[in-house]
Amino acid sequence: MAEYIAEFKTVLDDLLLAHPAIRAGKMFGFPAYYSGKKLCICLYGQGVGIKLPAESAENLLKNDANVIPFQPMGRAKMREWVQINLPRAEDYRDYLPVFEESITFLLSK
Repeated sequence: MAEYIAEFKTVLDDLLLAHPAIRAGKMFGFPAYYSGKKLCICLYGQGVGIKLPAESAENLLKNDANVIPFQPMGRAKMREWVQINLPRAEDYRDYLPVFEESITFLLSK
């Protein structure tokens, strides 16, 4: 089973848990964040999985070298999910607009 990077959780907790619609939880036993009742962001392996509108996910995959398809536990690619892999935990702060898009997207569903 894949691990996760604890320093990433520290930064994501700081970025996300103050948001009134976000609650912490688990996904496949890994730290995760829920927007309302829906999973929107999770730590997995060397990065962070995030659910976005399909068009936004496709744009990130095409235009951001740090983004790969999200395939937890070797599963098939998930259309609205991507994984952001960054070398430094603090670099996830630059993705706050992407995290906010995920939160808003899932609250609208």
